[in-house]
Amino acid sequence: MTTTSIARNSSRLRNLSPFISFTSYSLNNCRATSNQSRLFHDAPRRVQALLPLSYLFQDGRLGQSGVGHSHNFCRLRMLCTAVSSSNQSNSGSSGDSSGKGESSDGSQKAAENGKPVRGSPVSWMSFLLLLGTGAGLVYYYDREKKRHIEGISSASNAVKQGPSVGKAAIGGPFSLIDHNGKPVTEKDFLGRWSMLYFGFTHCPDICPEELQKLVAAIDKIKEKSGLKVVPVFISVDPERDTVEQVREYVKEFHPTLIGLTGNLEEIKKVARAYRVYYMKTQEEGSDYLVDHSIVMYLMDPEMEFVKFFGKNNDVDTLADGVINEIRKYKQVKA
Repeated sequence: MTTTSIARNSSRLRNLSPFISFTSYSLNNCRATSNQSRLFHDAPRRVQALLPLSYLFQDGRLGQSGVGHSHNFCRLRMLCTAVSSSNQSNSGSSGDSSGKGESSDGSQKAAENGKPVRGSPVSWMSFLLLLGTGAGLVYYYDREKKRHIEGISSASNAVKQGPSVGKAAIGGPFSLIDHNGKPVTEKDFLGRWSMLYFGFTHCPDICPEELQKLVAAIDKIKEKSGLKVVPVFISVDPERDTVEQVREYVKEFHPTLIGLTGNLEEIKKVARAYRVYYMKTQEEGSDYLVDHSIVMYLMDPEMEFVKFFGKNNDVDTLADGVINEIRKYKQVKA
């Protein structure tokens, strides 16, 4: 039995020797075609793990015919090729990933060596550009504002210096009696500058104050410019302001002050012509007050209205205002 077993095993080994030769040849070809040496060092173990030895045999025996050898060899070759392609794809993917990593590392190095791809939100160039734009806008706004103001000023000056379109409807004919009892009309004042004030002799405070300011301004006008202006007082209380009452009243202020009075209709007419308001108030028998306009009217030598001056003017402003108006009048007439 022992001799028979040895002979049988020897016969099997002889039959296995061609397969071993083919296997070695295939593995050598796999090593030659692969870029990774480690793959083919591990190839025998992988083949042994994936393909048992019994797979190479038919019914537990190695194929005896050449077809069997060829068939088993093709199986082993296909297995090695599959393993090789699988490992090559893995190595390729790892190569791609390593390539991407290298490219990213390269870009990072390039970014470190050169300028950053995306800088800070506000660079020096953009800051300077913004600053220059802001300064230009401010300069443009100031220039336009000054030009606008100059335009308004020039337009207002042109309006002031231009000829008047019309005159105020103030003034008109009248017929009154002076403090000496003589009839007086507007024609008696032609050729002279005059200032008219409407009031009444029983006025407690306002009328005396305004008349004092009027006559003081008249004297100042004469001192400054040598111009003569006639002061005129017209009563709005014809019931009490008789000729005698007016005469005594005007003596208290100035020797050149002319006092005028008249009947009720004549006073109404002259007050209407000069747009003067007056009305009795707090009437208790014969004692009453008269509410009226507090205005002085400057009349030119043709008895045309020039300008009015209110209560807010003092002696100096009143005198200067009259002088300026007379000079303007002479410039226009010249």
